[in-house]
Amino acid sequence: MPESLIELLPKIVAEGKKEVEKIFERLESNNKITLQTNEYVLPVRKESNLFTGKYQDINGQNWFNRLCYGDNLMVMQALLTGDKATGLPSMRGQIDLIYIDPPYDSKADYRTKITLPGGDIDLKPTVLEQFAYSDTWKDGTVSYLKNLYPRLYLMRELLSDKGSIYIHVDWHVGHYVKILMDEIFGKDNFKNEVIWCYKSGGVGDKGYAKKHDTLFFYSKNDDFIFNIQKEKSYMMPWSGKNPAQTYYTDEKGTYTIVNVKDYWTDIGILATSSFERVGYATQKPEALLERIIKASSNENSIVADFYAGSGTTGAVAEKLGRRWIMSDLGKPANMIMRKRLIDQEAKPFLYQAVGDYQKETFANTKEFKRVGDLSQVVLNLYGATPFFDDDMPKNLGQLKDSRTLVYVDSPNKLTGLSTLKKAQELKESFLGGWNKVIVLGWNFVFDIAEIIKQFNPNQVEVLVIPPDLLSQLSKNSSYKKLIENGKVRFASLQYLTIKEPLVKTISCDVEEITVELDNYVLLSPDALPLDEKNKEALQAVIAREPLALIEYWSVDPDYDGMTFRSKWQDYRENTFNDDDPYRVTFTAKIDVPKINGRKRKICVKAVDVFGFESVVVKEI
Repeated sequence: MPESLIELLPKIVAEGKKEVEKIFERLESNNKITLQTNEYVLPVRKESNLFTGKYQDINGQNWFNRLCYGDNLMVMQALLTGDKATGLPSMRGQIDLIYIDPPYDSKADYRTKITLPGGDIDLKPTVLEQFAYSDTWKDGTVSYLKNLYPRLYLMRELLSDKGSIYIHVDWHVGHYVKILMDEIFGKDNFKNEVIWCYKSGGVGDKGYAKKHDTLFFYSKNDDFIFNIQKEKSYMMPWSGKNPAQTYYTDEKGTYTIVNVKDYWTDIGILATSSFERVGYATQKPEALLERIIKASSNENSIVADFYAGSGTTGAVAEKLGRRWIMSDLGKPANMIMRKRLIDQEAKPFLYQAVGDYQKETFANTKEFKRVGDLSQVVLNLYGATPFFDDDMPKNLGQLKDSRTLVYVDSPNKLTGLSTLKKAQELKESFLGGWNKVIVLGWNFVFDIAEIIKQFNPNQVEVLVIPPDLLSQLSKNSSYKKLIENGKVRFASLQYLTIKEPLVKTISCDVEEITVELDNYVLLSPDALPLDEKNKEALQAVIAREPLALIEYWSVDPDYDGMTFRSKWQDYRENTFNDDDPYRVTFTAKIDVPKINGRKRKICVKAVDVFGFESVVVKEI
């Protein structure tokens, strides 16, 4: 008989502990994960010099809230180690409250609907984003729990001595998750099982309608932050008044003020018409997070959410005067959060990136144990012949009937400047030299388009490996089927162009810079997870109005070549710059201090509706 889940739990815990040991070995070595600051976001729509380029101690004045894009396992490792080069300190033992709402192993498949001029496009989640959008786990609940264990352990390391954690689950896995929480945090540190009741939802056909979620509330130690919250308790018609109580009356009836209990019936789920809605499938109401944050943190506490989704945790923490860290693996989730924070004019925050999706996918692929084996498959799919000599690099091949070298980058890396330099060196020296080298990459650094400009396009070409290729390979017993079908497409990178910026003198100290978008070229629709109908709709938009694909763009009018400081932003649905819900405004006018004695670099960053980023730099 197959082992039951209860019998497998000790194995899950044992494997989780081994993975944690490996993580801490890595943290103690020089092979540390760091967070790269891709953008400094200034949501207020005016010039500011708040950002100094240096970060003080977390108790100092220059703390910046952080929105992190990437696998939360790597994000938390980076937070634990800190980064001495940029002055970002370790967050170990510094976070007072963690709230997480991880996927529920519900087998749901959260697809993304993109509204464009002329109609909607349904984007299927790729293998890269299944951790973010889909609760379909390879081995069901076992995979879910294996995935969760090391992440919960790292959260405990990040919590302060007075910290606590709320994990939001439902009936699918709640009872199993509690066993993991008892193991990691200790049964004595379990404080409450909070039942969040709501009325909306489906009806029960064979059984009782499921109308609640569960929040497990654990502390790190006995001395933890907890501020008693109050709620209204309405009198029942048959109950009498207690002389020791003070009574009040509102439109719902007579009530007293009491301490909040462990079942919450006064907070409903978000209605489809709610003004809070930001277009994210599993968005939670702000009232829910407000209660949790007020109860388990103090003003200026650091609050974190590592499955941030729609960003409710950070949005509420911002309003309540708390500092925050949020992370999510989904590009659309990060876009939604960034827009939401800008819209509420949050304090300046850092947008950081770590790792890439493909590393996680590759690590869970049984078909390929070594990067070299996968590289040779990619070479064949591209039409190149690998070098089969044992002494030859496994990731190099020759394009048939040509002097073109093909270089396949690792799925564990972000393709950037160092990769292109190495590829160029190989073109010049490997086996006597080549006319051209083609670099095939899985994931790329955010400024890859600018980096490519440093190389001769006739000698160095960069192409994108299909983002769902690993998924396709896992579904086919032999990659020969993919070769025979000819459905694997290696696309060129997307890029943005802008018109020459205009400078106008406003006063002796101030000048106005006008930046206008010119064109946007998307990578091939064949590289996107779209069916034929949606590909045709996208092609029509590309041909008619390519700039309509821009979801968000921002400008740094004095780019230092390192950190992008966003001083102006626009995004679709933003009503501040224009009233067009389907398009961004294509022109930005920014008042900036005059610069004397040096040239000004203007950097423009754009993100399209699929989450792909492009960067262009102009020197004036």
